[in-house]
Amino acid sequence: MDVGRYEMAAEYADDDDEKTAILDLRKATLEELKLHDSVMKEWGVDPNKEITPNPATLKYTEFVLATAKGKVDGGKGPGQIATPFEKTKIAAYTIGAMTPCMRLYAHLGKELQMFLSHDGSDHPYKKWIEYYSSKSFEAEAVQIEELLDKLSVPLTGEELSLIEKLYLQAMKLETEFFSAQPIAQQSVVPLTKLNDPIEHLSIFSDFDLTCTIVDSSAILAEIAILTGAKVDQGVTDAKKISSDMRSSWDALSSKYTEEYEACIEGLLPKEEACLYKEFDYEHLYKSLEQLANFEKRANTRVVDSGMLRGVNLDDIKRAGEHLKLHDGCKDFFQKIVKKETLTVNLHILSYCWCADLIRSAFSSVGCLNELSIHSNEFNFEGSISTGEIDIKMQSPLDKVEAFTNVLNQNSGDKHLSVYIGDSVGDLLCLLKADVGIVVGSSGSLRRVGRQFGVTFVPLFPGVVAKQREGSRWRGLSGTLYMASNWSEIQAFVLGA
Repeated sequence: MDVGRYEMAAEYADDDDEKTAILDLRKATLEELKLHDSVMKEWGVDPNKEITPNPATLKYTEFVLATAKGKVDGGKGPGQIATPFEKTKIAAYTIGAMTPCMRLYAHLGKELQMFLSHDGSDHPYKKWIEYYSSKSFEAEAVQIEELLDKLSVPLTGEELSLIEKLYLQAMKLETEFFSAQPIAQQSVVPLTKLNDPIEHLSIFSDFDLTCTIVDSSAILAEIAILTGAKVDQGVTDAKKISSDMRSSWDALSSKYTEEYEACIEGLLPKEEACLYKEFDYEHLYKSLEQLANFEKRANTRVVDSGMLRGVNLDDIKRAGEHLKLHDGCKDFFQKIVKKETLTVNLHILSYCWCADLIRSAFSSVGCLNELSIHSNEFNFEGSISTGEIDIKMQSPLDKVEAFTNVLNQNSGDKHLSVYIGDSVGDLLCLLKADVGIVVGSSGSLRRVGRQFGVTFVPLFPGVVAKQREGSRWRGLSGTLYMASNWSEIQAFVLGA
C-alpha cells in the first residue's frame, strides 16, 4: 500500500531532491514487503492469497489513499489540480499522513527489543522486531521527517495546521489498528492479578509534582499575594502591597532552591569511587537527616515572614478545585476505588502546607471518602489563616514514619503496598514499599539513590522481568521502577 502512495507523492513533488528522497523511501518499503512475505511463508500463509483486511486496516489505508489523491478537507482530486504548487501541497500532505507510521514502528521496534534478550531465536516476531529496531529503519524514519520539514517550508500557517491534523489522524488510525488485533494471551499481567492471592492493596502517593503540575507552595503563595492586594487601600497601596509580597516570596523561593541544591550536593560524594556498591538503606536514612533539618529551617522562614497570614479558606478550596493534575492521575484514582475484587486503601503523603488544598483537589476526582491525607494544616481563626502552620510532615523521615505506621496496621502475606513519588523526599518510602514507582524525571532523586546502591529500572521491562522470575514484590529490595506517566502506572496496577 505505501509503495503506491510514495509513487503518487513523488509524482507531485516539484524538486528533484524531494523526488529522489521519496523514491528512496519507496525502495525501502519494497524491502519491508519482502520481509513480510518471508515471515508469512514461514507461518504457512500464502502472501498471494486474498485475505479480507481488518476494518481498522482499511480505515488507515483508505485515509492515506484519499490524502494522496488530494481529498483533504474537501480538497481537489488529482484530475482537478491546476498548478505545480497545488501538487507540491499534495506531496506534503501525503508525506504528513505517512510519517507517523514510520516513527511509530521505529519506536515500537526499540520498545520490543528487550523481549529478544529473553526469548532469543524463539521469539515469533524476531525478524520484525530486529528490522524495526535497526539503525537503518531509524534512519528511514528520520529521512521521512526531514522530507516532511522540507516539503512544508512553502506552506501557509493554515496548510501547516492541516498537516498537523493529518499527522494526528494517521497516528490515531495506526493505534486503532494495533488495538483491533486479537490477543492470544496476556503477556503482562496486572499487579492485582500477578500476586494472587492479594486481598489488601495500599496505594501511597506524594502530591506536589507527583499528582500536580505546579507545586502547591507556589499556589498558596499566589493566593496570599492576591489576598494582600485586596485590602481596603487605594489602588497605589494595593499594587505596592502586592509587589512587596511578591518580592518577599521570590526571595524565599530563591533561598529555598539555593539551599536545597547545596543540601543535595552534600549528600553526594566528590568522586565516583565513594559510591556504595550495594544497597544501603540505613546510611541513606541517616544522610537524609540533613534534608530534614533543611526543610524545617525553610518552613520556619515562611511562617516568620507572615506571608500566609490572612488567607481565606474559601479561596484555598476554590484553588484546589481548579488545580490541574497530571494526565491520567485523576483517572487512576477514580478507577482504583472501583476495584471490587480486593480492598484498596489510598493515602496521600505530602509536605503541602495546607491539607485543605489537597482535599479540594481530590473532591472532583470522586475518591475523597476513600482517601487518607497525611499532610500539614493551616491554623485558622474562623476561616482566616493566622499565618502559622501545624507541621506534621516536612521531611523524608516524617513521611516514612507515617508510611510505616499505616503498613503496621495492614501487614501480612496477602497485603501489598505501592508508593508513587517524584523526589528525594520520597526515597525512603519508595524503597520501603513493596513496589516503589518513580514518576517524572528527577535527576537529583536518581543521583542520590545511586549513591546508596539503588537500582532504577523502567517500569514495563521491570514488570516483564519480574513475571519471568516468578518472584513476589518485596520492599527494601533496592530496586525502584521508573514510569513516564500515570497511564503507565494504571496499566501496571489494574491492566490496560
